[in-house]
Amino acid sequence: MNLRGYLMALSIVLAIASSNLVSANVSVVVADMKSTADNFLSALTDEERATATFKFGDDQRVDWHFIPKDRKGLALNQISGEKKTLAYALLSSGLSTRGFIQSTTIMTLEKILQDMEGPGRRFPRDPELYHVSIFGTPSTEGTWGWSFEGHHLSANFTIIEGTFISATPHFMGTNPALVKEGPRKGVQVLGLEENMARELIKSLKPNQRKKAIIGDKAPSEIFTAAEKFVSPLENKGIASTDLNWSQVEALLEIIETYLFHVRPELAETELEKIEEAGIKNIKFAWMGSTRVADPHYYRIQGPTFLMEYDNIQNGANHVHAVWRDFNNDFGRDLLKRHYQNNPH
Repeated sequence: MNLRGYLMALSIVLAIASSNLVSANVSVVVADMKSTADNFLSALTDEERATATFKFGDDQRVDWHFIPKDRKGLALNQISGEKKTLAYALLSSGLSTRGFIQSTTIMTLEKILQDMEGPGRRFPRDPELYHVSIFGTPSTEGTWGWSFEGHHLSANFTIIEGTFISATPHFMGTNPALVKEGPRKGVQVLGLEENMARELIKSLKPNQRKKAIIGDKAPSEIFTAAEKFVSPLENKGIASTDLNWSQVEALLEIIETYLFHVRPELAETELEKIEEAGIKNIKFAWMGSTRVADPHYYRIQGPTFLMEYDNIQNGANHVHAVWRDFNNDFGRDLLKRHYQNNPH
């Protein structure tokens, strides 16, 4: 069997074998999210709760961004220690251990920026300027959502009928991408996301590189920016079917690195969707230099998803990385189906 046929067969087998287990696992995550959201809301004052909560249909549910700006929701710096702990518990209910460590480390980078930029800085830099928002009423059977967001971090979860969870858009950024001095020298929050992709592009033969490298210069920003909903980008890059098996494995490992920012149960659900849509349909594209510390960009795109990574600002030491779902960012298609079956 050739690689194309093998990938197709593998996708079908994995999808059938895992579907029942994944459904049960997602229910566990929903219960955890509901419990931690309830605990957080119960600890708040009426005024704090009013700031943190919104109707599910509020437009602010899909109003996300990763730049320093005024935000919806209740900021960590507005609440006391115990309440902050409960806010972090909510965040951890949606993330893997690694994803939680990455997220909280991103938050602490604000202190480094505070010190680097000094008193005349343009933006406030506060490791606690991260906001919690809950949309609708937390439930194991209903439809609701929540977000945890601030500079360089946006985690968005939408729960539909207590059965399905959308975990996108999911954004992580780092500035500095690599801490070069001081007591935290060597910290590189998104090091795997960068280094694994560079190893893949460098493993390609000249004829493969011609397909994979779609531009000599990296773009100034990820192409999808902070759009609420996105469509597939140009179908450029090298197809997985033009890679050898070890390169396909490397590509899948990068994809899993992004997916497993969130809870393993959710990541496995997303991986199943990607496999159902066809690993053979995935493309990998690179722009810019392949050298370390030079500006570069890459993306991985399939029929249902997109992962973008850009490192160009501040001397290529400032990363933006995002995972998007063309159909289900903020649960869009699942919600359409829900409302068609359950008129409100």
